[in-house]
Amino acid sequence: MKAGFIGLGTLGKTIAKRLISEGVKLTVWNRTKEKAQDIGAEWAENPAELISQTDIVFLCLFDSAAVAEVTRGDKGLLSGNPGGKIIIDNTTNHFEPVLSFHTMFREKGAFYVEAPVLGSVVPASQGNLTVLASGERNAYDAALPFIQKIGKAIFYLGEPGLATKMKLINNLILGSFMATIAEATVFGEAVGLDREKILDIFAAGAGNSMVLNAKREKLIKEDFSTHFSSALIYKDLHFLQDLAKSLRRPLFTGSAVKELFGMTLSKDIDHLDFSGVYKVLKEW
Repeated sequence: MKAGFIGLGTLGKTIAKRLISEGVKLTVWNRTKEKAQDIGAEWAENPAELISQTDIVFLCLFDSAAVAEVTRGDKGLLSGNPGGKIIIDNTTNHFEPVLSFHTMFREKGAFYVEAPVLGSVVPASQGNLTVLASGERNAYDAALPFIQKIGKAIFYLGEPGLATKMKLINNLILGSFMATIAEATVFGEAVGLDREKILDIFAAGAGNSMVLNAKREKLIKEDFSTHFSSALIYKDLHFLQDLAKSLRRPLFTGSAVKELFGMTLSKDIDHLDFSGVYKVLKEW
C-alpha cells in the first residue's frame, strides 16, 4: 500500500523519516515545500492529489484548525479521492472537532483513525512512540501495521474522542513534570549547587522520570532546540482546561502549569523546546 504524509514539523518529519526507513513508499505534502527536500519522498502538489495517489494518509499537524484546513480547504483531502482510504491522524486535536473528523471522512467513504502519540523526536526516530488510537475497529486493524512502524506501545481505546482526551490528560503529567523539574533546578542553583549535580540528585531520588531522562542534557547545556515546543504544551493544556470545563471539574495543577508555559509566549521563546521553561524561571 502507498502511504501519504502531511505535516513536516519537527515531530512529523521524524515520523515520516522513520516510515521511509521501515520501507514505506511515502508521498508527502507540507505548506512549506522546503521541509520535504531532505526526506527522499515523492512530493504531491496538494492534499487532494496526495490522497488520490495513496491508500493511507498520516497527518501530524499543530492543531484541529490545521487538520480542518488540509481536510476541507481548497484542494483539501476531501476534494480528492478519499473513498476507501484510511487517515491516521497523529495530531493532538481538541476533543470536540476531532469527532467531526470521524464523521466527515465516514461520509466520504473513508476511515479516520484518531492516533495521537506520546513521545517526541528521539522515540519517534526509533519507532518507540506510544500511540493511542480511537475509531472503527476494522480501520484500526488495517492501519495497525503502519502504526507499529512508529509505535512500541499501542493502546486501542475504541470510542471516537477517547484517544484525544487521554492524550490531553497524559500531557497534564508531562507539562507538570517538566515545570517542576525546571523550577526545582532553579532552586537548587539558588542555594549554590551545580546544575549537573542537582539533576544527578533528582535522577537518584524523587525526580527520576522519563521526562528528566529526556531533558537532562538540554537543561545542562541550555540547548533548547525544539523537540516538543512550549507552544504545543501550552495549546494542549488549554484544550485540557476545556475538557475539565466540559466535565464540570476543576483543573488545579494543569491551569497553573499552563500559565507558566504561557510566559514563554511573552518572552518569544514559545517555539523552543518546552524544557526552555527553565529560562522563564531562571530569569524571574
